[in-house]
Amino acid sequence: MVKVSAADVKNLREATGAGMMDCKNALVEAENNFDEAINILRKKGQKIAAKRADRESTEGVAVTRINDAKTAGVAIVLACETDFVGKNESFVALGGQFADIALHAADKEAFLAADFGGMTVADKLVEQTGVIGEKLEITAFDKIEAAYVGAYTHIGKIAAIVGLSAVVENAETLAKDVAMQVASMGASTLSYKDFDPAFVTAETEARIAVIEKDNIELGRLGKTLKNVPEFISMSQLSEAILAKAEEAAKAELKAEGKPEQIWDRILPGKMERFISDNTTLDLEQCLLDQSFIKDEKKNVAQYVNTYGDVVVTGFKRVTLG
Repeated sequence: MVKVSAADVKNLREATGAGMMDCKNALVEAENNFDEAINILRKKGQKIAAKRADRESTEGVAVTRINDAKTAGVAIVLACETDFVGKNESFVALGGQFADIALHAADKEAFLAADFGGMTVADKLVEQTGVIGEKLEITAFDKIEAAYVGAYTHIGKIAAIVGLSAVVENAETLAKDVAMQVASMGASTLSYKDFDPAFVTAETEARIAVIEKDNIELGRLGKTLKNVPEFISMSQLSEAILAKAEEAAKAELKAEGKPEQIWDRILPGKMERFISDNTTLDLEQCLLDQSFIKDEKKNVAQYVNTYGDVVVTGFKRVTLG
């Protein structure tokens, strides 16, 4: 039997992350050929990866990296099968190593083909599948380039990156706060102005159908019915529709016997209520239209405006599962 030294086993473990016995057995099989031992461990990983290909990898770690110039950032998810592995220090460290490489890749395809200690990132994932015994994969890869890029990560489960149009005073705080907003609330677009009209129409019809169905049951039970909105996005509220809503509000005030001289003090609140009642889609999916999590009296756009001549140019959010 070929004898292997403890130093050789240690070197192989450091190079691959494999367990002591796996490294020793691989070196014995490879007759102390270091490169061949790595190949043996890699083949083991390929076999395990093939067996676990149908498994769901919904746990893991979400990681961000920003370059030194703060002009580019990346967010990835290194996924595994169990929370136990996802919280392991070595696994989290591996996620950080992958993120360091991802920062310099143009896209996910280039990232997976990038070098990781003499093998590709894709091969490293296979190798570590053999080492850890669980399916590993990169389930999310998003990148942003801007005048200034910031990031926020929530307990390794959700990560967000945000791009700003300019480097302003306290840009780091601004970018982090907006990234925290993205991580916390989620969003699909910057503003309602970016919505596809066909999407808004379809979403409106779908939401109204759900409410009307619920109201049938609520009516049967003698409970208060839900309001059925005519609109769900600011993109639907034309000047004519807003003017009509204002006239309706004035008529309501008149019917209530409110003196006309105080209408100007009451109307803004009624119009704000009308808009909030008819822009639920925007509040859910449009980042700049959402209430700012640190000050609900402002929306995100208003918060950003407090920093001067700067706008959010883009954002990305990655999460486990």
